[in-house]
Amino acid sequence: MVTYFYGINVIYCFTLKLMNRKIKIGIIVLFTSFLGLGAAVYSNDKLFEIVKNIEIYTKVFRELNTYYVDEIDPSTLMKTGIDAMMNSLDPYTVYWSESQIEYWKYMTDGKYEGIGAVIRTVGKDITVMELYDECPAQEAGLKAGDVIRAIDGKSMEGKKGEDMSLYLRGVPGTKVVLTIERPGTPGTKDFTISRGEIKLSNTPYSGMITPEIGYISLITFTKDAGRNVANALKEMKDKNPGMKGVILDLRDNGGGLLNEAVNVTNVFVPKGLDIVSTRGKVKEWDRSFKTTNTPTDEKIPLVVLINKFSASASEIVSGALQDLDRGVLIGQRSYGKGLVQNTKETGYNSMIKLTTSKYYIPSGRCIQSVSYKNGEPVDIPDVQRNKFKTNGGRTVLDGGGVTPDIKIDLHSGETAIRSLMDSFVIFKYGTQYALKHQTIAEPKSFTFSDFDDFIKYVESAAYPFVTKTESNLNELEKNSKEDEYYKTIKDNINTMRSELKSEKRTILLNHKDELNKLIAKDIVTRYYFQKGKIINGIQNDEEVKEAIKLLGDAAEYKKLLSK
Repeated sequence: MVTYFYGINVIYCFTLKLMNRKIKIGIIVLFTSFLGLGAAVYSNDKLFEIVKNIEIYTKVFRELNTYYVDEIDPSTLMKTGIDAMMNSLDPYTVYWSESQIEYWKYMTDGKYEGIGAVIRTVGKDITVMELYDECPAQEAGLKAGDVIRAIDGKSMEGKKGEDMSLYLRGVPGTKVVLTIERPGTPGTKDFTISRGEIKLSNTPYSGMITPEIGYISLITFTKDAGRNVANALKEMKDKNPGMKGVILDLRDNGGGLLNEAVNVTNVFVPKGLDIVSTRGKVKEWDRSFKTTNTPTDEKIPLVVLINKFSASASEIVSGALQDLDRGVLIGQRSYGKGLVQNTKETGYNSMIKLTTSKYYIPSGRCIQSVSYKNGEPVDIPDVQRNKFKTNGGRTVLDGGGVTPDIKIDLHSGETAIRSLMDSFVIFKYGTQYALKHQTIAEPKSFTFSDFDDFIKYVESAAYPFVTKTESNLNELEKNSKEDEYYKTIKDNINTMRSELKSEKRTILLNHKDELNKLIAKDIVTRYYFQKGKIINGIQNDEEVKEAIKLLGDAAEYKKLLSK
């Protein structure tokens, strides 16, 4: 305790010095709170090292602020330091400033206060990517593709999409004026939007996709995810007494609340089962989570769809159902996030989300990836993964995600298609398409087939996407200039670049069918929003087709779940 109060005294004295210099010192609250935790967890030697390094940090901060040749924004400098500190840890431990806090509110409550739009940076433009149906932005007349030039008269030049919540959030009923530049329309136009409480369904679509097979899309594990999945299943069963199976779609679901993962699993398994346990440094925080409710249906054949973007809570659900031999998993190996995060407030409406433990599913395995590259998990070969057993004796593996029972290989053009998506080529084409078509067919029947027009658009924009090979070539050119080899290989690099550009048309043609599906989904989203996108997407979905086929073959389904 003596060491603890010494640490507080050091920070307190230095805080007074900073106050005399009129420097922002809100970060001291974070340090002091951290020391309070340290007194309970760390030895005196460890605590001394913390106090010593915090004092060094604040002195460096003071000297930079006082003597650096250019004017420094203390908030920006401190945010840079905090982000660097977080980046040295796992990718899930992050600092959220006041402008980013809305994401956490949405994840915990399933709602937030704003205008109801997805906004991102496209090139240098703050762009409306997607609108939520019956929300203020859509009702005010905004469209996907609109570029936000100003908010309440303040220019958005140089701002980023992730900064927009700072300007757009606010008390429901208050107004915000967006100055919009719309593709195909000269000049700008002001839109006055009344903010509202935005409530987004975590199960935007459920329904029968054959006379006997139901489908539920769960896109995030926000509040009431378990209840909504249960209600969707019950409603389908009530309306379709002959229902013989259900598909739970967890693809692209990045997770959310751990307790909702347990609740979703509970829809399909009995009360009182261990679903997940958490273990970390602070043993008092270790917990075990059991199902607490009567299941909606613990017998109906179940297929769970996962992919490499199914993470965290999605992996708890899919992994637990696999360990309990309750359903068949179809798709690709999941993301590999077996870590639990908690939030700690750090003052001034900011917080940190930090990893506090790992989670373990019923077989005893943890699916956490142990290797990262550029913040993303690296696949671990199966031979390096430990073996565990399901309830029925099937072999399952730990580390690096959940492996599906039926693997569906990704499209061979994943890299090229991802490049098109990341470069917003498909999105920009969708914007141009919507300008020419006031209405389109219903989501279930809409298809895109004018691929020649898409190619013309891409060519007119000089192929505005970069393949992985081109990136490597650019890196080679950069390195050759640094090594003074550029003059020797310059002609070869230019020839290769020209040949790669001519091959881009071939790349597009090779992946015509897959691109037509992606373009259709983008277009449908503009007219029928999130629900329409899901309905359109499952019409020609190979993984959905495989799930329907399996659920129609009781013998094969049973065989996959047996030892």
